[in-house]
Amino acid sequence: MNDSTADSDRQRNPKSEKLDLKTKLAYGAGDLGPAITANISVFYLLIFFTNVAGIPAGLAGTILMIGKIWDGINDPLVGFLTDKTKSRRWGRRLPWMFYGAIPFGIFFFLQWIVPRFSANQSENIWPLFWYYVAIGILSQSFYTVVNLPYTAMTPELTQDYDERTSLNSYRFTFSIGGSILSLILALIIFIKIADRQQAYLVLAAVCTVISILGLYWCVFGVRDRILAFEAKRILAKEPASLPFGEQLKIVFSNRPFLFVIGIYLFSWLGVQITASIIPYFVVNCMRLKESDVPTVLIAVQATALLMLFVWGELSKKFGKKVVYFLGMSLWIIAAAGLFFLKPGQIGLMYVMAVMAGIGVSTAYLIPWSMIPDVIELDELQTGQRREGIFYGFMVLLQKFGLAFGLFLVGNALQVSGFKESVAGSPLPIQPESALFAIRIAVGPIPTVCLLCGLVLTYFYPITREMHAEIMLKLKERQEKRVN
Repeated sequence: MNDSTADSDRQRNPKSEKLDLKTKLAYGAGDLGPAITANISVFYLLIFFTNVAGIPAGLAGTILMIGKIWDGINDPLVGFLTDKTKSRRWGRRLPWMFYGAIPFGIFFFLQWIVPRFSANQSENIWPLFWYYVAIGILSQSFYTVVNLPYTAMTPELTQDYDERTSLNSYRFTFSIGGSILSLILALIIFIKIADRQQAYLVLAAVCTVISILGLYWCVFGVRDRILAFEAKRILAKEPASLPFGEQLKIVFSNRPFLFVIGIYLFSWLGVQITASIIPYFVVNCMRLKESDVPTVLIAVQATALLMLFVWGELSKKFGKKVVYFLGMSLWIIAAAGLFFLKPGQIGLMYVMAVMAGIGVSTAYLIPWSMIPDVIELDELQTGQRREGIFYGFMVLLQKFGLAFGLFLVGNALQVSGFKESVAGSPLPIQPESALFAIRIAVGPIPTVCLLCGLVLTYFYPITREMHAEIMLKLKERQEKRVN
């Protein structure tokens, strides 16, 4: 075979060989920035609002809810626009990441400033409230601009069923690794800097720089592979694109997609409610210092990181459903254990954190390895690829659920009598009603979410055999179009 024939074959089947390590690492790095910023926000933003900015817990939960709702609304719009984007130099997804990386970092950083609007802000909290609402909306907008195109690239990088799980293992290695890095940074900074407000500002600045660099590593590292896929897609001559409304009807008539949405929603509702309440649990229920919070979170995230590749291998042998059931079962046991923990049972707390981390890793890995299979079923049924809109609506509904969950947590704390603080003042002693609300949020509420996810996973219809049949039919159709 001469060089021109080989080049032609690569155009028809771009990068049909396995992904190389360089590309997998670059793709994984793309989740470093979103993971670090989301991790710091999930673990610390609520407690930053209540214990540093001095915002009542109910209003703090409302700020987070507004940001998440807006984040969900803009997801399908950005997804639709990325599907429509045309760029010879960058393809459909990469321009959004390239131009959005720096604004994404800037607005994340601005969330951690406490501006002074008056001499006594505690008497009029509303200017501060609206500042955080505005910055939160802008921050979530640019989070979507860089993160949604990134997530939509998975089925464009590889069409292999098992390699997608492997690719997502690299992605979530960086994701969880970045989360652990951010927690280590938090641990060091909180020990070195006594002023809570200054400590959060330094942490945000460091995380901002790392996040931007990770996004650019991804953009330049996967560009060749993405452009090869784009060449194949254009060569295949897809049918004319349908109007946005018609696409929505098709998306929500895809039954397996509805299952994936539900699985992801309940998994991440459990993750994020637990993550946002853990700092309160460690400080108030276990009576430890604020500087002890990162070590507990590191135990969860480090375990999740180590388990990613274990679950990836087990998934190849036993399937995605079995892996999800095993992980979630351990997490449910851990959630029950945390609810009953008493102050002083520190060793047992870390055992529960490790068990929860084993389950968290399946919440990262399994739903995201299911969504490309759903997209290919849609391509078989309609003749079009619309990764952006599928990922957009998956994340939209997930964020609506999270917004509601964060709103409930914040308001439940306020109704239970939780006492907020301000920078420079000691943390107040919380009433028993607030401590009980924290325990409910760390145990029973996540358990209900995880059980719902298990039910949906049991009925998820796409098996390995069904996916193989889908890919075979797509390959036959593609060969007919090219010839």
